Amino acid sequence: MSATTELPDLRTARLRLRPLREADAAAMTLLINDLGVARMTTAIPHPYARDMAEDFIALKRHADPAREIVMALDLPEEGFIGALGFHPTGGAYPELGYWLGRPYWGRGLMTEAVNAALDWARTNWRKRAIASGHFADNDASGQVLTKAGFLYTGVIERRHSTARGEAAETRMMVWLA
Repeated sequence: MSATTELPDLRTARLRLRPLREADAAAMTLLINDLGVARMTTAIPHPYARDMAEDFIALKRHADPAREIVMALDLPEEGFIGALGFHPTGGAYPELGYWLGRPYWGRGLMTEAVNAALDWARTNWRKRAIASGHFADNDASGQVLTKAGFLYTGVIERRHSTARGEAAETRMMVWLA
């Protein structure tokens, strides 16, 4: 049986994980244009402008879903609150990345989203392993990954953070289906 290549539209107890849409650009810009959010990612610049959100959404909406999936995190009655994606690395398995707007931190929403996305990746995308990592100064992200079943590999990479303008120690992890 081959893996599904349709974009997922998932429901959890509190969230909907769905394809990005053009209407997400305003909320995305507002939430990412927070240095506290952007500096915990590798590729998000700070400051972050509306045209950057529009370009990102257009690019990811046209990505090959057999190789890369990016989902919007949608909280009913509030709308877009963050994003989660599986990205190709050139290696044996994709890498999970995510971010969540600051007003939604500390509520277990990203853990809920990651668990749903991993379940989908295992069941529908037929992935047996997913890589991820978190900056050493981002304990909350490490907790999200640990709660979702990721294990530390013992590898620490120095990865460039665009918002920081420098490399940050990144604790690498792996999830096995």
